[in-house]
Amino acid sequence: MTDLFRHLPAVTTVLEQPDVQNLTRLVSRAQLTDCVRTALNQVRSQLSEEKVDATVESLLRTVVDEALRQVSHLRLRRLNQVINATGIVLHTNLGRAALSDSAVERLTLAARATNVELDLVTGKRARRGAGVEDLLTQPTGAPAALVVNNCAAATMLALQGVAGGKEVIIARGQLVEIGGGFRLPEVFEAAGVILKEVGTANRTRIEDYENAINDQTGALLRVHRSNFRVSGFVSEPSAAELVRLARKHQLPMIDDLGSGCVASLSSLGLDEPDVATSLNSNAELVLFSGDKLLGGPQAGILLGQSAWIERLRRQPMARAIRVGKLTLAALEATLEEHLAGEAFQNVPVMAMLATSADSIKARCEAVARAVKDCELDVTVTTCQSEVGGGSLADQTIDSFAIRLQGQRPDDLLRALRTGEDRVLARIENDAVLLDLRSVRPEDDCIIERSIRLAGQHD
Repeated sequence: MTDLFRHLPAVTTVLEQPDVQNLTRLVSRAQLTDCVRTALNQVRSQLSEEKVDATVESLLRTVVDEALRQVSHLRLRRLNQVINATGIVLHTNLGRAALSDSAVERLTLAARATNVELDLVTGKRARRGAGVEDLLTQPTGAPAALVVNNCAAATMLALQGVAGGKEVIIARGQLVEIGGGFRLPEVFEAAGVILKEVGTANRTRIEDYENAINDQTGALLRVHRSNFRVSGFVSEPSAAELVRLARKHQLPMIDDLGSGCVASLSSLGLDEPDVATSLNSNAELVLFSGDKLLGGPQAGILLGQSAWIERLRRQPMARAIRVGKLTLAALEATLEEHLAGEAFQNVPVMAMLATSADSIKARCEAVARAVKDCELDVTVTTCQSEVGGGSLADQTIDSFAIRLQGQRPDDLLRALRTGEDRVLARIENDAVLLDLRSVRPEDDCIIERSIRLAGQHD
């Protein structure tokens, strides 16, 4: 053992090995050196614990192999393109909405110098986001719009700007928690407003709101439970009822829709509150996310009456949570697709939801035929896709998936996830399923290649 420790190679010796030198095209020299040092520490620790079978002759190879593994882990920790074959169209861990080709192209153009705060006609400074805000008012009919970093930021800004230091009334059953343990009561506290909950978990009446209104009331708030559903013996006032009550007491009503359904999905058999209905109720402010059913980048969108929007625009917090030029560029392109009536064709989220099960079945069968000679048992099966991302909770869509068997499902899932193409699938009934509803048709060839490579690990 002492000989092995004495013969551990130097960092420079490892870096000089051909396998390691080839990695300089994948990672920087500094990163590569750190990986080699980590590899040496790992091997040293394994030797101490007698967890590695090595000889003096094989020690250098052992360290090199560990360095290669460290570089592989480093590359997987980067932001990588992932093929989403989970069947969850809006996968929060994968960044929710995949952007349209036009949005990606606009992002590339905006990555360099762009007129984010410049009027090219007059040559004078312009308000950031003015063009996107104009686009938001066109498909929705809202008088004014404001864009911030995400919907949680939009909620905080609305609460602080409309009712700072006062009470905001909300139904007890709407005190939701979103991803990452982020709870609505904490948003209230951070915004400097007082939470006034009314009703019960399952039933809240308009009288509950009215009885809670007093001189300290600053606003009424309705929050859509976008990531879960309450069914059975339930009831709560509509947005229109809350608006009428708010007007009676000269209070604003804020409607937080969350998912931001701009184009109706009723033709697809999906039921989700839409932005138009909320605006038609005459709520002072309507809030939703940009990266859910709108199909754009992460953003928090506020629509409503001009006086309220301008009031929020002047809040100090508005600058702290404003969006950058890349978000504005992608959002602009996405909104233009909606305005052109091309969203169901060109915005990936909409296109994926609208794709028929038969079409997905045909794609699955084509991939299965192409890989029929691989080492895995490949079949096509029915399944259920999900919208995900805090939208259309508990509503599923008929779909088809490629079913893989031939090795332990966990091992196969890992091989797909950590392979060169980084394909994310799911396990169902002890088999790996690749649901092509959440995969762009042009990426089916990547699915085919990944299945072949994963089969080689069997």
